[in-house]
Amino acid sequence: MGTEEDDGTVYRTQDEVSLLRASLDGQTEAWGEIVTRYKDAVFGLCLGFLRNRADAEDVTHDAFVRAYLNLRRYNLDRKFSTWVFTIAANLCRNRIRYRRNHPVMEVEFEMEGSADPARTVAREEQQVRVREALGTLPYAYRTPLVLRFYNDLSYKEIGDILAIPEGTVKTRIHRGKAMLKEMLDKERGAS
Repeated sequence: MGTEEDDGTVYRTQDEVSLLRASLDGQTEAWGEIVTRYKDAVFGLCLGFLRNRADAEDVTHDAFVRAYLNLRRYNLDRKFSTWVFTIAANLCRNRIRYRRNHPVMEVEFEMEGSADPARTVAREEQQVRVREALGTLPYAYRTPLVLRFYNDLSYKEIGDILAIPEGTVKTRIHRGKAMLKEMLDKERGAS
């Protein structure tokens, strides 16, 4: 019978900095706990950017590999989430550039069922409309919206990730929401 440390559960209670230090010392279980804590958020970010599940999974994996390989460069005084989101956002930008020259077929999101099928269908249709409208926005407006509303990041964190001032983030989110509203209103009026 192994000890608590042998099965990795000791890492579940440790704070982020301790886990990162342990990862730097080569303790792979500590890095596994970091990945477990952030993989869903990074995947959500990538899915919001790329709108393709397979690409989002690939980029999420690549972001954690890149973060691990560059962990010695990471400043432990900063939030890890901001750093790994920045890595993921940059990889997403690269993937988007690649996809412009190598188009792929889009894969639909999977939705969880609910008790009311009509409500589920209506919600799915609304999400598809919002996702499609979001996809037509220029990158400069789409990206802050994805980071804010799909990943619940602060304006400052978004500014750090995108390397733009916080005021610019607020402006782009405001304008992006206005553009989305206008597109969705036009669509409703046309149908």
